Amino acid sequence: MISSTDQMGQLIVLPDRPKRIVSLVPSQTEFLHALGLREEVVGITRFCVHPEEWFRSKTRVGGTKDPRMERIASLAPDLIIGNKEENELKSIEALREKYPVWMSDITDLEGAYEMMLTLGELLDKKEQAIRIVDAIKLEFEQLESLAAKRVAYLIWEGPTMIAASGTFIDFILRTWGAENVFADLERYPVVEQADFIAADPEVILLSSEPFPFKEKHLEKMQALLPNAKVLLVDGELFSWYGSRLVHTPAY
Repeated sequence: MISSTDQMGQLIVLPDRPKRIVSLVPSQTEFLHALGLREEVVGITRFCVHPEEWFRSKTRVGGTKDPRMERIASLAPDLIIGNKEENELKSIEALREKYPVWMSDITDLEGAYEMMLTLGELLDKKEQAIRIVDAIKLEFEQLESLAAKRVAYLIWEGPTMIAASGTFIDFILRTWGAENVFADLERYPVVEQADFIAADPEVILLSSEPFPFKEKHLEKMQALLPNAKVLLVDGELFSWYGSRLVHTPAY
């Protein structure tokens, strides 16, 4: 028997090492590949775009918010990997009635490291997980500070939503040395144009995901705040908390 406590405090007991894994979290799917797993991962979401070979070849079980239960059932998983923020509680509870589900809950780097090391242990890839975490830590030790620029980070348009406090994105911004101008708000609130003007950010980051901001959105924001520096950024490198983190400091 193999047991593991997930980041929601749930005890998972398995009769053996998982051989049929479904991942409902894009960043954790990529991490499973980095661990060296291959045929063990049988299902992923339509948002699990990395690695591309898995996106093309693995069975897609729907989205992170709306997994297709019948497709998951057809894969007969012996472990499902999810995340508190990315997956809906109702779907996770329904899956837990039939399968072992390991959940992550990540708002900072320590939580990301814990997720990777714990899954590495559970999946008999302990040494690989340690190497990945050590490599990420080394990169973050060399991260240069932004010198306390006032930053706003947008994740959605129509309505406009930003990453505020209590999010992994906010933690990465603060690790970078940035001051989140919406730190007095929580999670992913909707904000208005007047809120941006009042917050007066020096830098505005328009993320590539979950909403794919484009040049037209940059121009609109630049017109609203002409003195701010507005940039389109790779959202994966601010919000994915798996093996991709090794590239975040350099980016």
